Amino acid sequence: MGGIVETVPVKRIESPCVNICEMDAAAGLCVGCARTIEEITGWSSGSAAWRDAVMAALPGRRAILP
Repeated sequence: MGGIVETVPVKRIESPCVNICEMDAAAGLCVGCARTIEEITGWSSGSAAWRDAVMAALPGRRAILP
């Protein structure tokens, strides 16, 4: 039952997470990564286009965080 097993490289999903997981109640954003709860929980299942859009929004969001 031996045979050649091919492996397919898996593209790593980049994440803005910096392991500082604390929500800013006023902004509704994580203090570490500047994402909303919905974005954090949906990150691994979201499309690449959706993740790219979130990543593009982060610099502006970081500017409003304490």
